[in-house]
Amino acid sequence: MFLSSDDAKSIAEKILARSQADACVVKIDGGEDYSLRFARGGATTNIATSEATVRISSHVGGRVGSVTTASLDEATLDAARARSEEIARMLPVDPDYVAPLGPQTYDASARYDDNAASLKLDALAAQAARVIEEGARRNVDTFGCASSARRFDALATSNGLFAYERRSEIDLSATARNKSDTWSGWAGAHEFFGARLDASAIAERACAKAAYDVEPVDLEPGDYTVVLEPVAVAELAFWVMSAMDARAADEGRSFYARPGGGTMVGEKLFDDKLTIRIDPADPLAPEGGVGWEGVPHRARAFIDKGVVSTLYRSRTWAQKTSAEPIPFARNFIIEGGDASLDDMIRSVKRGVLVTRIWYENMVEPRSLLLTGLTRDGNFLIENGRVTAPVRNMRFNQRLGELFAKIVALGKTERVWRAVGGGAPAAPPMLAEKFHFSSKSSGI
Repeated sequence: MFLSSDDAKSIAEKILARSQADACVVKIDGGEDYSLRFARGGATTNIATSEATVRISSHVGGRVGSVTTASLDEATLDAARARSEEIARMLPVDPDYVAPLGPQTYDASARYDDNAASLKLDALAAQAARVIEEGARRNVDTFGCASSARRFDALATSNGLFAYERRSEIDLSATARNKSDTWSGWAGAHEFFGARLDASAIAERACAKAAYDVEPVDLEPGDYTVVLEPVAVAELAFWVMSAMDARAADEGRSFYARPGGGTMVGEKLFDDKLTIRIDPADPLAPEGGVGWEGVPHRARAFIDKGVVSTLYRSRTWAQKTSAEPIPFARNFIIEGGDASLDDMIRSVKRGVLVTRIWYENMVEPRSLLLTGLTRDGNFLIENGRVTAPVRNMRFNQRLGELFAKIVALGKTERVWRAVGGGAPAAPPMLAEKFHFSSKSSGI
C-alpha cells in the first residue's frame, strides 16, 4: 500500500492525539513490490505485494514500549497504542534513553520515479526477456531475478516532527552458465529510475563471462594481484563503512580506535586515492534525506583522500559525548580514478579478475579482517590478458591494508545491491597482495 504524505500524516496525528505516554513516536512504512524470477529460458515465479506497517513507540519515564501492526483500522491502531504504553510501564528504565526528536529540516533525495508503470511486472518481464534472448544467442543458460518497488517511509513524534520520503527502485540480477555447467558469469544493477536500468548491457556482460567451454583452473592459496570489479569493491567498502561507529571507536573496540584512547578521526589510514562520501542529492547513489530516528543525512565525506573525516554517531552516544548525531548510510559513493578496467588488466603480469564476492563475515573488527568467497566469475590474468576462468576461492583479507595500498581506480559507477541492502557507487580497483586462503569447488 503506497500512502501519500497527507494520508500517512493523518494516521500518525490520530495516534499521537490519543497517546497517554510522556512522548510517542509513530513510524509508518510500506509500498508496492514486484518480482519475477526466470531460469533456462522462461519465467518461474512472479509476485506482486502491497502492504503497510505501523510501529508505535510509547515513551514513559525513560522507558520505551513498541508495538507493530499491519492494520490501518483505527480500533486496531488504538489497541496497539494502548499496548505499547502498557509494555513501556513494565520495562526497566533504559540508561541510554533519549527523547524523540522535534522538527527537522531535510535535504531532498533524488530517489523517486513518477513513472510507476516502468516498475510493474510487464516491465520486469521485458528486462528478463533481454537476458533470456542474449543467453540463447550465446548458447548459455540464464537465471535471475528482476524486482521493483515503490516504497514510502513516514516518521512522526509528539514533539512535532513529521518526515516523509518515498523511493522507487528496480534491479536486475543475471547469472549465466555454459551448457556443460562448468562455468558461470554474473552481472546486475540497481536503479531508482526504471529508464536507467540497461538490461541489454547486463545480459551481455553476464553471458560473455559464462561463455567459456575450457575447464576452469584451480589456483593455489596465497597473495595475488587482483582487479576487483565495482560490485566487489562496493561489498568490501561496505565493511569499512559499517565499522565507522563512533561509540565502538570511543570504547576502543574498533579499527578506528586510537591506541591509548580516543578515535582516529583526522588520521590518514587509507590510500590518498580513497574518498568515500554520501549525498542525498547525488543522482548516482543518493542517500535518503531522513536517517535513523529522524536524524537528517547531510552531504559529507567519511573518508577524504585517505583521511578519516567523521564517524557515525547514534543519538544516544551523541547525547553522552555532547557531539553531533550522524546516521548510518547505506548508499555511499567511492570516488574513482581515470584507469579503465582494460588498462588495469593490461598492467597485471599474473593475477585474478574478481567479479563479485559473497558470504562475508567480519573475523576481527580491530583489524578489519574479513573473510568471504568469490562468486560467479573469477578469471586468471597472465601477461596483461585474461587467459582462463578460475574456480572460486575463500579470502581472508585485512581491509585496512587493502585500501591503504590502492594501485589504481577506474570510473565510478552505480552497482547492484551490496551487503546491508544499499546500492552504492564504486569504481573498479587494482590492488596487490590480496590473500586467498583456500580453494572452493564452486563456480
